[in-house]
Amino acid sequence: MDIDQDVEPAVRRALFEQVRRHTGIAMNERKWTMLKGRLRRRIMALELPDYRDYLQVLDTNADEVRDFIDLVTTNETSFFRTPRIWEYLANEYLPRWAAAHPGVPLRVWSAAASSGEEAWSMAMLCEEFRARHPAFRYAIVGTDISDGILASASGGRYNGRSMEGLRQNHPALLQKYFRNEGGAIAVGDALRAQVAFRRHNLYDLPRDIGAFDLVLLRNVLIYFDVDGQRSVLANVRRAMRPEGVLIVGESESLSRVAGGFAFEQPLIYRKEERDHEQLA
Repeated sequence: MDIDQDVEPAVRRALFEQVRRHTGIAMNERKWTMLKGRLRRRIMALELPDYRDYLQVLDTNADEVRDFIDLVTTNETSFFRTPRIWEYLANEYLPRWAAAHPGVPLRVWSAAASSGEEAWSMAMLCEEFRARHPAFRYAIVGTDISDGILASASGGRYNGRSMEGLRQNHPALLQKYFRNEGGAIAVGDALRAQVAFRRHNLYDLPRDIGAFDLVLLRNVLIYFDVDGQRSVLANVRRAMRPEGVLIVGESESLSRVAGGFAFEQPLIYRKEERDHEQLA
């Protein structure tokens, strides 16, 4: 029997609601083919007759919910994605921040960190800056909703297209900060000492990870509807220190959804002052 045959609209809507409930991601009929493709193999592995039975499993099995989240979230990233953002951070943000905050550690949040390339890229940038300014200190927290992808990020072992991009564009950084390990390229100890990964749903206030000077929230807002974007941005804003900087993705803008952020330049926003909203 073909499990994809005649999936009822009510079942499709229920699956879209499960995606929204567990991840905040908004899906509709235009996304059905993609969602079906991601779930089909799992349903067959569980030897279930159809998608309706899978909904029952989701309602009764917390372990399956974690697998479901791993399946439906998109995890595509690369080292130093969008070069002009990294040029801004290296040439403008870090020098300006360090001059204004002597003796204070920089705290960076890589929200929706995916498989970790963004957090490790930021760590390399900070290490290079610290080599020129030894008093500089920093800490990076990467978060994601998917346990599976967080395990990959924490493991810090890469190969394939992601590593090939780093090899071609930043060979000196690859040589300096990575090592060969069991057939893969692994993040070295200098970066590992500065980066931690935690599970976090962007719909929740990040009370347990502190307040940040810089937040990278890139290429994730596009998966939420307008109300979801506002909720996420309100939570992110409360986790930022006064004058904190927020960086979003290439296809994203805060013009319609963000109160409390001032435009600085494309993709880059600064938190406007409402200090009473900041998390303790």
